[in-house]
Amino acid sequence: MPLSKDYFSLFGLPVDYNVNRRELDAAFRALQQRYHPDRAAAGSDAQVREAVQQAAFINQAYTALKSPLARAQYLLELAGVDANYESQVTRDGLFLMEQIALRERMEELFEHPQPFDELEDLRSTVEVKFVECEESFTQAHAGEDFQRAVDAVAKLQFFAKLLDQIDELEQDLEDR
Repeated sequence: MPLSKDYFSLFGLPVDYNVNRRELDAAFRALQQRYHPDRAAAGSDAQVREAVQQAAFINQAYTALKSPLARAQYLLELAGVDANYESQVTRDGLFLMEQIALRERMEELFEHPQPFDELEDLRSTVEVKFVECEESFTQAHAGEDFQRAVDAVAKLQFFAKLLDQIDELEQDLEDR
């Protein structure tokens, strides 16, 4: 297995943001079995090293393609686009205002009379925004509007982080 293959080709998938997770998971399991380092355990040191490298590459590719954010970033990388996603977000004033409002809602959560209801409402709002950014990325990438695609990825990055923080807040609320 050549380690120079792109992640999509490795799993026999089309180069596209929309990935069929069942196909990805099935291809991953098949490659894991075929290239598992234990299969080379009786081989030479070079064979064992190669098997470990192949397994690491397969794991890296799978991790990238199963994550919507990492997949979008990888697609931009394949297109030769190198971007600093953090700095891209700050150019959108409306998005900055939205970020501030969402952060304020998070900070006020513990004072809310129904914090779990408010948390679920916040999560729903962020998930909708995430999907909107995914759609924006898909359209921009397909149209080779890479600046818009980079902007969408920067926003995806923010919303992905916010969803992680919402999960942490939920745990904090449950622990109270």
